[in-house]
Amino acid sequence: MEVTGKGKRGRKAGENAAPSSVQVLDRSLALLAIVAENDDSTLTSLSERTGMAPSTVHRLLTSLASHGMVMSDSDTGVWTVGLKAFEIGNAFLRFRKLGTISRPFLKQLMEASGETANIGIEEGGDVVFISQVESHAPMRAFFRPGRRGPVHASGIGKAILSTWSDKEIGQLMSGRTLTRFTEKTRDTLPGLLRDIQEIRLRGWSIDDEEHTLGMRCVAAPIFNEYGETIAGISISGPSVRVTDEKLATLGPMVRETADALTRAMGGRRPEEL
Repeated sequence: MEVTGKGKRGRKAGENAAPSSVQVLDRSLALLAIVAENDDSTLTSLSERTGMAPSTVHRLLTSLASHGMVMSDSDTGVWTVGLKAFEIGNAFLRFRKLGTISRPFLKQLMEASGETANIGIEEGGDVVFISQVESHAPMRAFFRPGRRGPVHASGIGKAILSTWSDKEIGQLMSGRTLTRFTEKTRDTLPGLLRDIQEIRLRGWSIDDEEHTLGMRCVAAPIFNEYGETIAGISISGPSVRVTDEKLATLGPMVRETADALTRAMGGRRPEEL
C-alpha cells in the first residue's frame, strides 16, 4: 500500500525531495549521450536540450568530469567527451572485435579437440568469459558469456598471469584471499608462482581440477600489436577425456590457435617485437 502525505499547496510530500540516485544516474547518462552526439555542447544548449535547469546541468557535468567522463574548454565553454569515456568506448570496440574475430578460431579449436572452446579476459583480478563454442559431447563445460571466475584457479587466468612479472602478480594478489576450491587449487602466492613459472616454460597453462573436481582446462594467451596480453583462449572438458596423455597434444594445439588468433588481431608475441 502506498502512503502519501501533503506539503504546501497540496503537493505530495516527496515531490520536492532530492532526486534518487537512480534518477541522478539516468540524467547523467542522458546528458553524457547528448555531449557525445554534439560538437557545440555549452551549458546553455545542454539545458535547452534536456529541459533541466542550468544549475542542475552544471552539477551533473561537474560530477561526470570528476570521473573523467566529460571535460570542458575554458575558452569556449564547450563540453566534450572525456578520456575515461573514450577508454570505455575503445574497450567495447576491442572486445567486440575480439569476440567477432575469435569465433572461427573457437569453432576450429572445438572441432579439433572435441572440447568446449572459450575466450576470456582479465578484469580486476577475475577472468571474464567473452565468448564460447560448446562441445558436441553430452558431458561438456559451459561458461555463460559475462561470467566471472577467479584468476588463480582458471586456465585462462593463469595463462594471462604467466605473461606478467612476479612483482605484478604479487601486487594483484596483495590483500586478496586465494580461495581454495579443491585440493589442487594454488591457494598461496608461492604455490601459484611456481605453477606460473612452469607455464612460462611450457607456453600453455593447465587448470587441473583446481576450480571444479572432474574438469580440466588448457589455455594460452593472446597478444595485441604491442605484445601486451589482452585475453586468453582455452578448451575445457571433463578430466576423463582431457587426460594426461592428451595434454601433450592439446597444449600445443591451444598455443598454436592462440598465436593464429593473435596474428589475426594484428598482434605479436612479445619476443617478436
